Amino acid sequence: MTRNTGSAGTTRRLAGTAAALLATAALVAGCGQETGPDAARSSSPAPTPKEALLASVPDGTEGTVRFTGKDSTSSLSGLVDPTAKGIQLDTSVKDPELGFTTTMSFLVLDEEIWMKVAFSGTKGLTGLPKLPKRWMKLDPAKLEDPASVPQYDGVDVGNAGPLIEAATDVREEGSGRYAGTVDLTAGEAAKVLEAEEMTSLGDAAKQIPFTAVVGADGNLTSLSLAMPKGGSGKPWTYEVGYTDYGTAPAIAEPNGSAAQDAPALAYELLNG
Repeated sequence: MTRNTGSAGTTRRLAGTAAALLATAALVAGCGQETGPDAARSSSPAPTPKEALLASVPDGTEGTVRFTGKDSTSSLSGLVDPTAKGIQLDTSVKDPELGFTTTMSFLVLDEEIWMKVAFSGTKGLTGLPKLPKRWMKLDPAKLEDPASVPQYDGVDVGNAGPLIEAATDVREEGSGRYAGTVDLTAGEAAKVLEAEEMTSLGDAAKQIPFTAVVGADGNLTSLSLAMPKGGSGKPWTYEVGYTDYGTAPAIAEPNGSAAQDAPALAYELLNG
């Protein structure tokens, strides 16, 4: 859907440390200890809405997590397993002219990667590539552009961290609910959308409204950006969702009849 900037992890860890210190101060204050070092901690300011929201972004300490995402042209879903440095994702794109849908699935475990490709809505169409239905193991050396396939780059697949970091206004509008404005031209947020999308937004990219929801466990559940009309396009919504923190299944390597080496046609598709 978009490019993963890989910058969210550091932001999340720093924010999480600050939030933990502030939470400790609040706990001490509640116990009535108002002298000495404890008194100094209890007087520390509460985290701002932006700090609290940043602290909710997954950083891998929560364990496995499911994710979903959507942008102007595609949807994305899958799993992240930080222990295995693994991701499994499915992305679907519909051809606007011919009407058929291409679903590409990737499985990444550290430096190893597998792929599946499927086509649907193809009645009456001919000439589509015929690929195995099993997981196809890819050889990175045969890829002209390694960036054409996913890589494990942290848990925040939807780039919630960089987007929130670029927020110029964050308001808490109820328990676990936030809203505000993001400047998509600032910092790492400028790398989240494709260059063509950024260009089409013009100055509007500096004031993108967003909403976010944080669960009772303190983990980010959803982030949505209301993208305005860009160029000749229509308004659309950038969406990120995270669920099943710590309870999503671990990612395992496909083996036996479930996998095979990728044929030459798979590389032609990726390199084309």
